[in-house]
Amino acid sequence: MNHALSRPALSRRTLLAGATLGTTLAAAGWLPGAAAQGATQAKAPPPLLRPPRLKPGDTIGLFSPSGATYERAPYEMAAEALAALGFKLRESPHLRARRGHVAGTPEQRAADINGLIADPTVHGLLAMTGGSGANRVLPLLDYAAMRRNPKVIAGFSDVTALLNAVTARTGLVTFHAPVAVSDWNAFSVAEFRAVLMDAEARTLRNAEDKGDSLVAREHRIQTLRPGVCRGPLVGGNLAVLAAMAGSAYLPSFDGAILVLEDINEYIYRVDRMLSTLKLSGALDRLAGVVLGAFTNCGPGDGNFGTATLDEVFDDAFLPLNVPVYRGAMIGHIKKKFTVPLGLPVEMDASAGTIRLLSPAVV
Repeated sequence: MNHALSRPALSRRTLLAGATLGTTLAAAGWLPGAAAQGATQAKAPPPLLRPPRLKPGDTIGLFSPSGATYERAPYEMAAEALAALGFKLRESPHLRARRGHVAGTPEQRAADINGLIADPTVHGLLAMTGGSGANRVLPLLDYAAMRRNPKVIAGFSDVTALLNAVTARTGLVTFHAPVAVSDWNAFSVAEFRAVLMDAEARTLRNAEDKGDSLVAREHRIQTLRPGVCRGPLVGGNLAVLAAMAGSAYLPSFDGAILVLEDINEYIYRVDRMLSTLKLSGALDRLAGVVLGAFTNCGPGDGNFGTATLDEVFDDAFLPLNVPVYRGAMIGHIKKKFTVPLGLPVEMDASAGTIRLLSPAVV
């Protein structure tokens, strides 16, 4: 029996659905041939746009793109920290909202961001905290308004989704920096002020503090592959970045320097997330890699014999034949850099430094 003759005719709706699915799969890199090549062809990134610097007396809009904050004390400490930095505070309307584990609905969180961007009396945006859920707001943001009204947008951890999406869609430099509830210690404050207020073309260099030990035990630089390279910074939290693979909200990785950090992930998960970036083609286009802190990322109970982080990083990055170093003061640690995503920099893997090629703000 000829099964081809017995197939029912396909409706126009079915054909359209199949075409849409094919385009989606091709865009994600799952279809071979010309269709996939056309769908995955990278668009030229938008022109670089640097936001105005922050000044004492400026108003900072506090917003919650991700997790909810359940107690009153963190809000009080955030207000005190911003005041100590010399800023006025503007709470977004849904800052204290909660829907399950996140700070309100996606529509509420997006409305807060769009409102702060549109408000001419607000000079910068700082995330209250990280958590999860920022990726839900990305389709709801007014990227055209962000380009018309460029402002400092800062945070880290789950805020990685917002930072990379804004840079990808607008060309605006965004900042992987402390969130409002972070520990605003002397090191973090000095880095924040230098990059965002003093407009320094700064070199990000780890603090040298041996304490009373013969050798430094914290913030040690490990050079996986020496070399110097230049390119725009991309990245942030590995888990968030890997979850965005195949989406339209990632910036170009072509000739970029990838910055990664994470917390509370088993090593096999780190390996899987790096494999996701590898399969997406992102790693093969890089100029260099900077690895920050991978805090509490161990084998997990009952996982004796797992690969080490050293082995996972060697497997992922050494075949790229680009400069790579580990140990940058970036991530879920008390003392941290303010890292301008989207800005061209020079990275020296032997020295363990990131040199901004221009100020990140104007």
